[in-house]
Amino acid sequence: MTEDKPRAPAGADTIDFGFRDVPRAEKAGLVRQVFESVAPRYDLMNDLMSLGLHRVWKQAFVAAIAASPRETLLDLAGGTGDIGFRALELGAGRVILSDINPAMLQVAQGRALERGLAAGLGFLCADAERLPLPDRSVEKISMAFGLRNCTDKAAVLREARRVLRPGGRFHCLEFSRVEVAALAPLYDAWSFRVLPALGQRVAKDAESYRYLAESIRMFPDQEALAGLMREAGLERVQHRSLSGGIVAIHTGWRI
Repeated sequence: MTEDKPRAPAGADTIDFGFRDVPRAEKAGLVRQVFESVAPRYDLMNDLMSLGLHRVWKQAFVAAIAASPRETLLDLAGGTGDIGFRALELGAGRVILSDINPAMLQVAQGRALERGLAAGLGFLCADAERLPLPDRSVEKISMAFGLRNCTDKAAVLREARRVLRPGGRFHCLEFSRVEVAALAPLYDAWSFRVLPALGQRVAKDAESYRYLAESIRMFPDQEALAGLMREAGLERVQHRSLSGGIVAIHTGWRI
């Protein structure tokens, strides 16, 4: 099966888009199309894709961030607002919800109004590889399930370090490498057979969910991502696997 075969890294002029190589300049547009397609039913599909586990993972992630009333949290790839909203509810002083996709931010803005979370919440439509923010301007940065969709992951990590104040911390929640051998066949079957079928049935879009499953397999594992963070200048990098390695929380400091 395709998902079981390792694939050579993309060349200098190409980048992975799931299991396909595409011109590097085209990936951002292709990813944008995926999320414009799934935005209206994104939260429902997250529940279906993870059997509700994404809520547990996000609770653990926001608890690890622990943003205080004196801190500003920049939530990159903030999507429909799950992480930013939880952080505000748990006492973050200010949250900047940033995403490259206007359709996702539009959903987040509607949800924020419904939940009465407008105070302390700002919205920023921006590319995480080129943030329109000053150096050393925020205390904490979060990124949940977004880094794997970025074309230049190293650039995102360098930008995160740049806008962090000294003593600030970057937090990443992302799908990772399964560490329990018995879980791997079930996880593959779920990812490559069930998810596209759910995408077609619920969102009328099997291909976008096939890409999402493939993008997970192409993402660096726990140790490789930790290495990328160190190369970007983040220090005291640590990671913690959840659910047998299906996802992992990585943290790194700007010292």
